[in-house]
Amino acid sequence: MIKLPPDVLALVYLASAALFILGLKGLTHPSSALRGNLLAMGGMAVAIIATLLHPAVHSYGWILTGIALGAVIGTAIALRIRMTAMPQLVALLHSFVGLAAVLVAIGTFLGHEHSTRVLRAEIFAGCFIGAITFTGSLVAFGKLQALLPARPLAFRYRHLMNLLLAGTILALGVQFVLAPSLTTLVLLALGAGVLGVLLIIAIGGADMPVVVSMLNSYSGWAAAATGFTLGNPLLVITGAIVGFSGAILSYIMSRAMNRSILSIVLGGFGAAKTGETEATTVASQQGYKQAAVEDAVFLMGNAARVIIVPGYGMAVAQAQHALKELAEVLERKGVEVKFAIHPVAGRMPGHMNVLLAEADVSYDQVFEMDEINPEFASTDVALVVGANDVTNPAAKTQSSSPIYGMPILDVGKARNVLFVKRSMKPGYSGVENQLFAQDNCMLVFGDAKKVCEQMAAELKTAA
Repeated sequence: MIKLPPDVLALVYLASAALFILGLKGLTHPSSALRGNLLAMGGMAVAIIATLLHPAVHSYGWILTGIALGAVIGTAIALRIRMTAMPQLVALLHSFVGLAAVLVAIGTFLGHEHSTRVLRAEIFAGCFIGAITFTGSLVAFGKLQALLPARPLAFRYRHLMNLLLAGTILALGVQFVLAPSLTTLVLLALGAGVLGVLLIIAIGGADMPVVVSMLNSYSGWAAAATGFTLGNPLLVITGAIVGFSGAILSYIMSRAMNRSILSIVLGGFGAAKTGETEATTVASQQGYKQAAVEDAVFLMGNAARVIIVPGYGMAVAQAQHALKELAEVLERKGVEVKFAIHPVAGRMPGHMNVLLAEADVSYDQVFEMDEINPEFASTDVALVVGANDVTNPAAKTQSSSPIYGMPILDVGKARNVLFVKRSMKPGYSGVENQLFAQDNCMLVFGDAKKVCEQMAAELKTAA
């Protein structure tokens, strides 16, 4: 088998890292996202082949077995996964990275009988970050998959417990560096795993998009620490890229939600108390207005401008293609149609953008919250499809609400609001939408895909 000399290997790794960077650049806009993915995939293919030709590799049996097994599992998941389940899949994949970092750290320690303090410090860092990423990502997966409650599971003195646990782990880390033992390494890994659970379980559903992004950053740092442990520069570079990009995205999203990024990272430390009740029942107490599909068609057919606001309900119903058809019918009737996207709509960053792109909605029609909010006041109809929390006025008016302070799409300022909703069940944060009680809001109940298809069909036949 051909083996690459160290200098050639370094150049190949550098080329692979360049492809990763170009791929990440491509992901900054939907129009170039496909090219970015292809470049990143090419970079990974180059990295894998170069690693197989590394002089330190002497046997390929277990390596090829692992690659084949991973390819089968990955292909099966990719073919079966629905877009609505993508956020929890991402969280689960982050956990794999964390577990891999822990296993590599333990394996490296067992394989180096006379390790240096620097190497032991690297092993500690990889084990610590990896264990937090592993268990924290599993908790995020459980919340997104509804295996765990979406609400924050807080208890008294949890911040003090987290602080003491973190101090204990750091003390074990110092002990491991100075006097290494497998027992110490396993104990600090277990402690870090418990800390990961405590940090993420105290974060509520409204903040889960930021948590997924933050765990992405953690997985990057775990990979970088593993790269130092293995002496692999490519793993260090790619881990740092993922770590920094995830951290920057988490910061941007936390600002978009008016949240403290430090508070989220520390499991809600310093967050304002939101009171005992999670949800208000404004619409239940004051009543709400219900509209039939025919009523919605009449309003939209006679409108000059319609703004469509997609949300997780659209993703669940796979209604993006029906919405695309509805928008085309409205445009043929001379109605101006735009799509409004909240930064955290859905359960992960860019969730709605991907779905609309899948339905070939023009990028020129899709606007972010800050761009579109001033236009709602001059809009005839705002059509909201399952976007509950990101349109809830409670974020501005109710200080006891878990979503208080989060910027929202100002759909309530439109002359008419049509809210397509399967039932009166509240959004992911557990807060009932105060918008339902407004005089200009009407609810259209039903499956989002079927409702939008009916709307499009009615509009086609309308005079």
